[in-house]
Amino acid sequence: MKLATLNDGTRDGKLVVVSKDITRYCAADNIAATMQDALDDWANIAPKLEALYRDVNNEAVPCERFHEREAHSPLPRAYQWADGSAYINHVELVRKARGAEVPESFYHDPLMYQGGSDDFLPPRADIPLKDTSWGCDMEGEIACITDDVPMGVSSDEAANHIKLLMLVNDVSLRGLIPGELAKGFGFFQSKPATAFSPVCVTPDELGDAWKDAVIQLPLMVDYNGDPFGRADVGQDATFSLADLVAHAAMTRNLGAGCIIGSGTISNQGPDGDPGKPVSEGGKGYSCIAEIRMIETIASGEAKTRFMHPGDTVKIWMEDEKGHSIFGAIEQKVVEA
Repeated sequence: MKLATLNDGTRDGKLVVVSKDITRYCAADNIAATMQDALDDWANIAPKLEALYRDVNNEAVPCERFHEREAHSPLPRAYQWADGSAYINHVELVRKARGAEVPESFYHDPLMYQGGSDDFLPPRADIPLKDTSWGCDMEGEIACITDDVPMGVSSDEAANHIKLLMLVNDVSLRGLIPGELAKGFGFFQSKPATAFSPVCVTPDELGDAWKDAVIQLPLMVDYNGDPFGRADVGQDATFSLADLVAHAAMTRNLGAGCIIGSGTISNQGPDGDPGKPVSEGGKGYSCIAEIRMIETIASGEAKTRFMHPGDTVKIWMEDEKGHSIFGAIEQKVVEA
């Protein structure tokens, strides 16, 4: 099924069930007022939402037009948002860009940071930027939302706790990252508010495109209206979303509504090289830092600048028939 949260001016928005073609919705407040309410009692609430989803698709209940611009992130705020590093190609490229080595442990033990989860951006909201020297970058990713996850679960067990999937723009301030990491405590100021897709979906909604807790479809990223990234989510994933959930739960319980991200979707080229831009026939990149590293390798300097006010990004995913699954994140950078 497909769910969304309408941005009604309240902190947690209004839960709605969205049709498969994401054109219509029906309010679900008679079942659960908010997405978090649904997740808190998922075992009992989900079957009722699924019944309403069937009715919405069969046009058996009154519906209203669904406008993606009226949606908030599915969880406008969350108890926890932790982002992982499923794609080692991305880790290799961005660490090379700042002159850092990739520890051997990264290839079997995921990297993860804890992001700010108290104030997510709606998927059509502007990205406020106070200083262009901060190096504003977009990062196209996948995320899952869990129910209650007990400490110490295996990856196989963790897969059963993944209840919803959505897309991410994990905004990063590349100019602030080296200084923060040098202090030894990790990201904070360099990771401003994140935005998620207008719609989240249950894994079964993806059919055969959901395999081994990894989506088997390309993530589409356009930058300033031009194709920028078409990386295949199912290719070169060192860790699955289930692996990342299990990693996060190694020493603690995860509460219902915990969001775990994949990290930037990143593919190697056919010969194990860093790949090519979409304009050159490659699958491109899901963030600017990667193409800057490729440019540096090729010519000795990066040519693509980071985002400035007026720049736009669009992130979405299509099924095999070309239909949008999650709706689109569409954002513009503005002066803060």
